[in-house]
Amino acid sequence: MHQYVERLSGTVMTEELFGDRIVRFLYSRAREQAPFLFRLATSARISSLLGFYHFDLALGPRLSGNSRFLARCGVDLTECVAPRAHFTTPRKIFERQIRYWQCRPMPHLDTVVVSPADARVALGALHPDSPLFLKDKFFDYQELLGADRRRWLEVFSHGDYAVFRLTPDKYHYNHTPVSGRVVDHYSLGGAYHSCNPGAVVEVVTPYSKNKRVVTIIDTDVEGGTGVGYVAMVEVVAMMIGDIVQCYSDTGYDHPLRIRPGMFLSKGQPKSLYRPGSSTDILLFEKGRAHFAEDLLKNGRRIDVHSRFSLGFGRPLVEVEVQARSLIAVAKD
Repeated sequence: MHQYVERLSGTVMTEELFGDRIVRFLYSRAREQAPFLFRLATSARISSLLGFYHFDLALGPRLSGNSRFLARCGVDLTECVAPRAHFTTPRKIFERQIRYWQCRPMPHLDTVVVSPADARVALGALHPDSPLFLKDKFFDYQELLGADRRRWLEVFSHGDYAVFRLTPDKYHYNHTPVSGRVVDHYSLGGAYHSCNPGAVVEVVTPYSKNKRVVTIIDTDVEGGTGVGYVAMVEVVAMMIGDIVQCYSDTGYDHPLRIRPGMFLSKGQPKSLYRPGSSTDILLFEKGRAHFAEDLLKNGRRIDVHSRFSLGFGRPLVEVEVQARSLIAVAKD
């Protein structure tokens, strides 16, 4: 069992983990007793084949005539830009566009950092004097950003971070969490490990072992959020085929690939996962941003059965947040 906290109500929710039995088999018995099978299962080829099987086979009348599939996934098609008749495959559902300007309201304060996705967030810190200190749990820090990126390794070395886990049913566009200018943007190769909490606990630092895209944003510029440098790391997972960079200033119109020198406005669509579960990680400079108090409080609850709390030996609870909702504010 794995539980999380629903932010708006504070209710403890039990998550139905997709493919949990298979994941537990792969990350316990198969990893130890059949390493070749484990490496194969987390490879790009198998991930792509699994993705096709699960997301590209047509649903046909089953989708249009039976709402149980959508209800099980918690998908509200009334939020979507496209009409209901458009959604004929699971892939179209998971790559849906929504009227985020209406159904994902965003605080208007310039100094606010917002969630990049509809996700379940866990908070941590890289400096040992912080109550959020979690070293080498979700990721190996140098491995995450790339061992040759010495400038950024130094910039974020004692900072805070937030890990946003997108489950397969979520809206899979990422939005920019801050306003600022892109100063670096690069990709790092890797595997396709599952984002299932059980897999994260079993495989130490999995997020830094997966294929990922890193975007460094300078927010100390005119029109910026004013929280220093922010690293946004988009991490693939099992059955994720790609991360498509598609920044739009208005709606989803005229999408652009991210490149250094671009100014990104907070809350706008930045990228799209194709599809499945996946993870966003935000890194902040030490002392530049303060996480929302409700996220800090709920993240330390001891009445929640979290696999992260059990696996890491300390209270660590995810909180479900919506894209473009407040997660932190700039420190004075």
